[in-house]
Amino acid sequence: MSLNVRVLRCAPADVFAVIADGWLFPSWVVGASRMREVDDAWPAVGSELHHSFGAWPAVIDDTTVSIEWDPPRRAVMKARGWPLGEALITLDAKPRGDDTVVRIQEEAVAGPGRLIPAPLLDVGLHVRNAETLHRLAYLAEGRVHRAERSTAEQEIAEGGE
Repeated sequence: MSLNVRVLRCAPADVFAVIADGWLFPSWVVGASRMREVDDAWPAVGSELHHSFGAWPAVIDDTTVSIEWDPPRRAVMKARGWPLGEALITLDAKPRGDDTVVRIQEEAVAGPGRLIPAPLLDVGLHVRNAETLHRLAYLAEGRVHRAERSTAEQEIAEGGE
């Protein structure tokens, strides 16, 4: 299971507002390339996002289903990405002063991804989810700090990406 943590300069509600807008999914989830449909009930438990992943022309259509929705604290989703398999993604947000600590955990739960040794899989997932949180920071912080440097911009300025 891969785990990434990031402090964002916004409230947990700002983070969950981004997650709740299913049409923003490809803007913050690395690998998602486009949205095809968002269930009207999204992000209610059992509702789905119909997305594609990959780069054109090798794009695969699949879905992500909401397993748990407890804003502004926790969201759990099962992402399908066949032929690679399925993954369980948990996002937790906790206030820390005026900021929010966001934690994302991801684990392969079905398909060929489960056959990859955990330490090898975790390396790739860790890098991917670091960028996912980087993108989420742009969107969530941008809701409230339009004039200030976001943590994502600060990270780039300090030599990271």
